[in-house]
Amino acid sequence: MQLGMIGLGRMGANMVRRLIRGGHQCVVFDRNPANVKELVAEGAQGADSLDDFVKALTAPRAIWLMVPAAAVDSTVHDLAPRMASGDILIDGGNSYYIDDIRRSGELKSKGIQYVDVGTSGGVFGLERGYCQMIGGPRDVVEHLDPIFKTLAPGRGDAPRTPGRDKVKGTAEEGYLHCGPRAAVTSSRWCTTASNTASWRLMPKG
Repeated sequence: MQLGMIGLGRMGANMVRRLIRGGHQCVVFDRNPANVKELVAEGAQGADSLDDFVKALTAPRAIWLMVPAAAVDSTVHDLAPRMASGDILIDGGNSYYIDDIRRSGELKSKGIQYVDVGTSGGVFGLERGYCQMIGGPRDVVEHLDPIFKTLAPGRGDAPRTPGRDKVKGTAEEGYLHCGPRAAVTSSRWCTTASNTASWRLMPKG
């Protein structure tokens, strides 16, 4: 599957490497040309500008942002006019969930699907995999499943939990679709402490 990645820091670059190893095609862009050059040498397709980046992707495009939370809005602002209806934008960084809801609504009016993915794995994710808490429309998430599955740790050699063999889902693989919107389903619970303010207290016992 083809994926565009913007943001080639330690996590973003290693996610690209893991995807390439898994047989996916990656188009990459970063403000630092050296980061792009390094991944091109490892099999990615590089882009020198956002225009070239978008043109290199086949519609419907799937673009993953792995940039600092403070840079997401400006990146979306620059990228969205270059995208088309039916394209998918994924935010894998540490965004505030309220911002995810806002961006989802803004992009939906343009026909662009927004998926937020709370991603953990750090610098060890290349070898061990990345756990992902996914918020977005089910059909879009299912379309992206090959990407999520390749990035995820997988079951490994651990024995299955008794009774889980008949349960469908991807939780044991290390990734989980939490529902249509991040804030409602707390897909960023591991990265946004303020989510806990909206949790309902459960009765004891």
